[in-house]
Amino acid sequence: MKEDQQSNPGRRAMLRLAACVGAAATVHVLTADPAESPVSPAKPRPAAGPQVAGAPLKPSAYRLRPMTAYAPPKLRPARPPVRRKPFLRMDAPGRTMVLTFDDGPDPRYTPDILKTLRRHGARAMFFVCGEMAVDNQDLLREMVDDGHVIGNHSWSHPLMPKLSRSRIRSQLERTSDVVEKAVREAPRWYRAPYGAWNRASFEIGADLGMEPLGWTVDTLDWTEPGSSAIVRRVRAGAGAGVVVLSHDAGGNRSGTVRALRTYLPELLDEGYRITVPHA
Repeated sequence: MKEDQQSNPGRRAMLRLAACVGAAATVHVLTADPAESPVSPAKPRPAAGPQVAGAPLKPSAYRLRPMTAYAPPKLRPARPPVRRKPFLRMDAPGRTMVLTFDDGPDPRYTPDILKTLRRHGARAMFFVCGEMAVDNQDLLREMVDDGHVIGNHSWSHPLMPKLSRSRIRSQLERTSDVVEKAVREAPRWYRAPYGAWNRASFEIGADLGMEPLGWTVDTLDWTEPGSSAIVRRVRAGAGAGVVVLSHDAGGNRSGTVRALRTYLPELLDEGYRITVPHA
């Protein structure tokens, strides 16, 4: 597979649908528009977790195992189909959750979040803003080195529906360029600032090879409610397939950092698998 990815740029673009194309027996991504969610007949991959009685995987290996299977290259189109709605949750065997962090990277808070995730062997998704990423490319590389997924959250966090198509493209394209320069791979996922999607952003995102991801649980950490309130919201919303929205920049995110230290080990102790939606 690694050889295929490096053989030509077109093949890399085709791989971008791997996060939402997989065997029905393994995992697929759910949207509010099921008719637009392709599920390929790929050969199922063993579900994460112990495979042989008496020989369980180490916790870190279990938690870091990605969610999806590889689909045959011939089933992958050159770019994702154009969505009308974002994906809102993940569907995977067992109790799987996805943690996402928006607006960074911020050297004041992102390193502590990365440290906590690393301590517990968990992967997350970071939807970065280009104007933050361009000056913190070392943090982008650290994310990728730890197995996290970098998503595109625009350049300067504008309301997309208020922009022209050319400005939307600039917002997304510039950010993807920064990420690709830093980690040698462009983002495969994007999230509209404020969750404000429109037809143009769906079309341009797809043209850049990205899938749109929303969220299931909003921690409202951007209101700076304190770590206890954030923990309560995650606990209340926890469930199989849930996508949690938090932020690692855009304000005082010390509460977000402290909350993660509390709820992440709790989720793992309750049997949740914290990982990312692509192989």
